[in-house]
Amino acid sequence: MFERYYRELLNFLARKVSDRDTAADLTQESFARIYAAQQAGQAVREPRAWLYATARNLLTDHHRRAAVRETGAADGDGDRGDADAHVGPPSLEPDAILSGRQRLAAIEQALLQLSPRPREAFVLFKLEGLSRSEVAQKMGVNVKTVETHLEVAMDACMRQLQALEGEVVPPAGGRRRRRTGSAPP
Repeated sequence: MFERYYRELLNFLARKVSDRDTAADLTQESFARIYAAQQAGQAVREPRAWLYATARNLLTDHHRRAAVRETGAADGDGDRGDADAHVGPPSLEPDAILSGRQRLAAIEQALLQLSPRPREAFVLFKLEGLSRSEVAQKMGVNVKTVETHLEVAMDACMRQLQALEGEVVPPAGGRRRRRTGSAPP
């Protein structure tokens, strides 16, 4: 198998990576993986197809590693050898995921405690992406009423998030004044 496919696979990989030494390493690794599979008792019925599939996977891994190295060099991290520099985005770290879930649960709780109209306005505006005027039209109210509903909903969400963070939460409705028909005394 080695004699039959080595040169063919080497030439294929050399065209893909433009470096004969890297291509030779990838070719050798491809054969090593096939032989390891055979040693493990796995039958290799189509050795050429398996070699090319393995080589393509190794090629993909090679390109990914090269992209990470290039990114590190562009960021100035290339010489540090810092393994954690390219682990992944901070948003995928377990504590960030947990925090995000807690914040989402707090917002859900705030929305459940709202009266139906502010909740509906919030869902239409924030989750369905409608404009204020579209929300007003859909709810059969004017835009000012939608803005009031959104203010109530956002205030409830902020209060719930502040409570989650352990901040002192002022009493509800402290900022808003209700309009009445007469002037204040």
